[in-house]
Amino acid sequence: MYQLKATASFDSAHFLAGYPGKCANLHGHHWVIEATIASETLQPDGAQHSMLLDFHDFKSALREMADFYDHALIYEEHTLQNTTTEAMLAEGFRLIAVPFRPTAECLAKHFYEKLQALSLPIQTVVIYETPDNCASYTQSPTD
Repeated sequence: MYQLKATASFDSAHFLAGYPGKCANLHGHHWVIEATIASETLQPDGAQHSMLLDFHDFKSALREMADFYDHALIYEEHTLQNTTTEAMLAEGFRLIAVPFRPTAECLAKHFYEKLQALSLPIQTVVIYETPDNCASYTQSPTD
């Protein structure tokens, strides 16, 4: 099995609505995303002969995703009052509502699915919310 790994990072804030601890408060992280793609075979011919994929293409896709989330507030849909989001938007803040709780685990799956939608042979996504703590997502063969 051939594998390539690329890394990108972004800074953003989030909170975990309904969580009974400090993470219920708005706070930020320097998120690091590690994505691994894999294949049993390499490109047979052309400019990418003997490559799984051009590193530039892989890194660009990952970087573009990370850049989208950079310097924004990522929050679960319907966890902020409309007046709160309206006021924040009026102040010029970047808000990104997601249909899941923005935990490291859910973000790992989210990035996995986004890379998969780009037809990349994604194997695993690991997301670090601190240098010492990370979550990963690998799709099981039955999914």
